[in-house]
Amino acid sequence: MGNNQSLSSWPALRWPWLLLALSAFTFEIIALYFQYGMGLEPCVMCIYQRTAVFAIMVAALPATYAPTSLIARLISFSGWGIASIWGLIIAKQHVAMQDPDNFMLLLSCDAFPNFPSWLALHEWIPAFFEARGMCGDIDWSFMAMSMPQWMTVIFSFYSLTFLIFLINRLITEKKI
Repeated sequence: MGNNQSLSSWPALRWPWLLLALSAFTFEIIALYFQYGMGLEPCVMCIYQRTAVFAIMVAALPATYAPTSLIARLISFSGWGIASIWGLIIAKQHVAMQDPDNFMLLLSCDAFPNFPSWLALHEWIPAFFEARGMCGDIDWSFMAMSMPQWMTVIFSFYSLTFLIFLINRLITEKKI
């Protein structure tokens, strides 16, 4: 493999960041299809997961624009890592809420997203960030897995990919 083809060089290229942004964008489109095409109303935990996917998409943009810039890569890696791991934590909590043995956890699901007042996404863009569903409802499954279980898989993949690229880049290239 030539130097430009090595895994450690990918973060300095545009296409991997564009692929990351496009994958997150695709998941957002799928979420909107589930909501508006299939009539599955998102709950607060769904909205938080949707926000984490949106953050992954936005995080990829600086490095997509300027992949050779250390600052752009640092911003993109940081956002990708934070959003992926936060999304994984939220998805796992959501899975626990849907477990019939954890019935009391259902009571901890808020009626409205708890966004900061300076970032009231559910008020600014309610069609995308407003929660109308219940966290404990399992209205959809595929291959015997519920939506939050699939989101756990997706966020695990995003988190693992983040760690592989970051560690590989730091070890091989000795930089971000």
